[in-house]
Amino acid sequence: MMTFTNGRAPAAARYDLKPALQVLRRGGIVLYPTDTVWSIGADATSPEAVAKLRALKELAPDEYLELLVDSPAMLQQYVEEFHPRIETLLHFHLRPLTVRYPAARNLPAEALHPDGSVAIRIVQDDYCRELIRALGKPVVALPADLRLGRFPANFGAVSSDVIEQVDYIVHHRRSDKSLAQPSVMVQLSAKDELEFLRE
Repeated sequence: MMTFTNGRAPAAARYDLKPALQVLRRGGIVLYPTDTVWSIGADATSPEAVAKLRALKELAPDEYLELLVDSPAMLQQYVEEFHPRIETLLHFHLRPLTVRYPAARNLPAEALHPDGSVAIRIVQDDYCRELIRALGKPVVALPADLRLGRFPANFGAVSSDVIEQVDYIVHHRRSDKSLAQPSVMVQLSAKDELEFLRE
């Protein structure tokens, strides 16, 4: 599996930040590459933007969204508890890792599971990190495929029905043919044991 973790987004990609940022700030939807698969995203703190994403994907209320943050510091602004075991796992885990946290804060109900939990990943892709840092808020990442359980491995695998419904398509990594995969997903059990929900 390919992930993207070079030091900073290349200069050629930085010009692409401003238009994507403008779309996110006005509540729009962007199509962008993450540290895993191509995704559609919006400002995770905007109820209206998140509701538009849910409608686009035709998600049931109990289906999880994945939120991307740029750092552990940003993560801690949006979860009630940052368990030391999760902190250690995030520090040492090499693959992109999404964690389901049992309780969230500072996020609209539209971004949460009905039980109040939330799935968040500290992004490893430098373009995404810089975009999130400039926005100053988490960004939703839903696989850019309207069929549930399908993940576009690169831009060429993104279907036209998605492309036609977003407000901006990021240029960065469109020509990259590497085959990406979804992140690993985990949660802590009631006994503080790691449970792998997706490997």
